[in-house]
Amino acid sequence: MGFFDKIKKAVLGEKKVDETPKEEIVEELEQSIEEIDKEDGLETKETVVVEESKEDVTVEEIIDSKQEEPKLEQPKEEIVKEVVVEEKPQDTVQKYDKGLEKSRRSFGQYMNELFANFRMVDDEFFEDLEEALISADVGFETAMRISDELQEEVKLKNVKKKKDVQATIIEKLVEIYEEEGIEENNELNIQTDSPTIMLFVGVNGVGKTTSIGKLAKRYKDQGKKVLLAAADTFRAGAIDQLVVWGERAGVDVVRHNAGGDPAAVVYDAVEKMKNEHYDILLVDTAGRLQNKVNLMKELEKMKRIIEREYPSAPHEVLLVVDATTGQNALIQAKEFKNTTDVTGIVLTKLDGTAKGGIVLAIRNELHLPVKLVGLGEKITDLEAFNPNQFVYGLFKDLMEDYDG
Repeated sequence: MGFFDKIKKAVLGEKKVDETPKEEIVEELEQSIEEIDKEDGLETKETVVVEESKEDVTVEEIIDSKQEEPKLEQPKEEIVKEVVVEEKPQDTVQKYDKGLEKSRRSFGQYMNELFANFRMVDDEFFEDLEEALISADVGFETAMRISDELQEEVKLKNVKKKKDVQATIIEKLVEIYEEEGIEENNELNIQTDSPTIMLFVGVNGVGKTTSIGKLAKRYKDQGKKVLLAAADTFRAGAIDQLVVWGERAGVDVVRHNAGGDPAAVVYDAVEKMKNEHYDILLVDTAGRLQNKVNLMKELEKMKRIIEREYPSAPHEVLLVVDATTGQNALIQAKEFKNTTDVTGIVLTKLDGTAKGGIVLAIRNELHLPVKLVGLGEKITDLEAFNPNQFVYGLFKDLMEDYDG
C-alpha cells in the first residue's frame, strides 16, 4: 500500500458509504411506495422523476415530487430509513473536508506557484520551497527541516521529475508531522470515576468563551451534567457572554460581579460541583497576556483551590488560539506555555484561514497536542482533533494526483 493510500484508508476506511447507483435507490423507493399503495387499495400512476442536473437529490425531494401522495399507514420517515444510506458516520469527515477547504486550496496554490517555472532541483528551488512553506504558516523551523531532509531525499532517490518532487514534499510534511506526534495524546482527559475539570486560557478575542459553550453543548447532549465558571472577571462582557452560551447549551453557570476575585468564582464552582454532583466543570479564565505575572498568579491560585478538592485536577489546561492569526497564534502559544502548564490546544476558526499549516507549526515547534478544532460557526462545529482527517483534509487534492 502506497504512502498516500495509508492516509486515505485511515480516514475513508472509517466511512460506510453505500455505492448503490442513484437510479437503483429511486427504483427501490418507487417499489416500496407501490407495494404500500397496493396494500391500501390504491394505484400509483405517477412516475417519480429525478432531474439529472441534481446530483445530490434527496429522498424527501423525490417524495415531494409526487403530485398526489397517497395516505400511507407506514410513515414516510420509515420508508426513507429503509432506502437512504445513513450519513452520520461521514459527518466528521465532511466537516474536516469543508472546514479545511481554504487551507487546501492555499497549499495547492503554493505548490502550483512553486512548480510553475520548475526547471531543476537546485539551491534556488529550495529557497523558493522554504519561502512557500513559511508563507503557509508551517513555521520557520519546520520549513528549514523539510528543506534539509528533502535535499537528502532527492540525492538518495535521484528524484528529478516535478511530479515526484512535489509528492516527496507532501510526504515529508506528513512524515515530520507524524514523527512529532508519536507519543502525543489528542484525546481529552475525561475522568470515568470522578468529575472532570478543565481550565481554558488564551488572549481575548480568540474564541475562548465560544469554544467553552460549544463543548458544554456537546457534553450536555451526551447526557452529562455540565457546569461553567465565569472566572474571567476582568471583563464584564466575558461574563455575560458565557452566561448566554450557558443558556444556549442548557447548562448552569457560576458567576460573580465584574472585577471580583477569579479564584472566588472557581471556589464556588468547585463547591457547587461537589455538592450537586456535576460531571464536568469548564472554567473560563482571563487572557491578560500583557501582564504575565498577574495572570500566572491567578492561574496558580485557581489550581490550588481545585486541587484541594480534586487532587488530580485540573485534568486539562487548554490553550485557545485563533488559526486565522497565523504566526501570532504560535507566539501566543509559546508565551502561555511558558506561563502555565498547558496540556493541549483548541484551534478555533480553522475554517476561516487559508493557512492550515499552523497546526504543523504548533506540533513541531511547541510539541503540544491539538485537541479540539473549530471547523465552522455552528454550535456543533467544534470537533475533536483527528490527525488523519486533518492531514487528508489539508492535502487531499494533492494526494489524489498521485493515486497508484
